[in-house]
Amino acid sequence: MANSTHTTTRRDEGASGMQQTKHRVEDMASSAADKTKSAASGAMETAKNVAGTVMDKAKDAASSVASGVGSAASYVGQKAEDATEAVGHGMRNLGSTIKHKGPDSGVLGSATSGVGGALESAGQYLEEHGLSGIGKDVTSLIRRYPFAALCVGISMGYLLARATRS
Repeated sequence: MANSTHTTTRRDEGASGMQQTKHRVEDMASSAADKTKSAASGAMETAKNVAGTVMDKAKDAASSVASGVGSAASYVGQKAEDATEAVGHGMRNLGSTIKHKGPDSGVLGSATSGVGGALESAGQYLEEHGLSGIGKDVTSLIRRYPFAALCVGISMGYLLARATRS
């Protein structure tokens, strides 16, 4: 009997030791899982922060590019207006010169006077209104005469196609 009691005690001690080991392994696994979750959460938070920073930088870059493009477009528009004004001034001066240096009477005199006057008025219009004035006037004409504008557009398209096909 002594043997059987001794064996039972050893079994109980072995079972108790195994349960303790099992609890330790479970605790270690739980601790490792918690640490892994914590590390994953930290990595996720870092990734979110980095993504937010990258997004902010991209927004800043896009804003800077848009601002630069807007400035360039404004500059080009202003230069076009200045050039149109200069052309208008030149046309007005040419018209004045033609009127004053051409013949005063006869058919040639009336022709030079008419051409000079037309150049002067067109030059004055360009100086005063520029490209934006031309755009507004063309828009107004198209709104007033849409069918005629459509016919002119189709005709110009046809002529342009014929000219580029050769």
